[in-house]
Amino acid sequence: MIDIRPERLTAREYIAFLARTDLGSQYPAERFEARIEKLVQNASISLAARDDTGKLVGVLFGITDFAYWLFVTDLGVDRNCVRMGVGRRLMDAALEAAGGPDDIIVYTCANENAVGFYEKWGMRPADDVMVLNRVQWTDFTVQPEGKA
Repeated sequence: MIDIRPERLTAREYIAFLARTDLGSQYPAERFEARIEKLVQNASISLAARDDTGKLVGVLFGITDFAYWLFVTDLGVDRNCVRMGVGRRLMDAALEAAGGPDDIIVYTCANENAVGFYEKWGMRPADDVMVLNRVQWTDFTVQPEGKA
């Protein structure tokens, strides 16, 4: 049984979660912890999926105007819970929280390994998005606490 609900996570809990997902390699090393702190505090949609023991098994963060747009910034599922419907349920819940399918257009930047998931959920590649990116980006992967 997986429970999905709005929840503000701490940066520490989210970072520990990232080490158990494939999402942990999508962030740059620059100012990582400070930026994660901002993310968990400021995302307009913050959803957590927990199993019956309370363990965090899925997370979705999104920014929305609650009228037209939802941009999913983060969607991650614990590697032990992949293909159990957690990601789909998080996406469904986020769309409803933002205003529902009749009003909200959903965007995301999909990792190439996640494109199939988003397409199965109903999303398609878009050609109407503009980007400005001046961010310094050193690749790294979040490791479990105590591992370098």
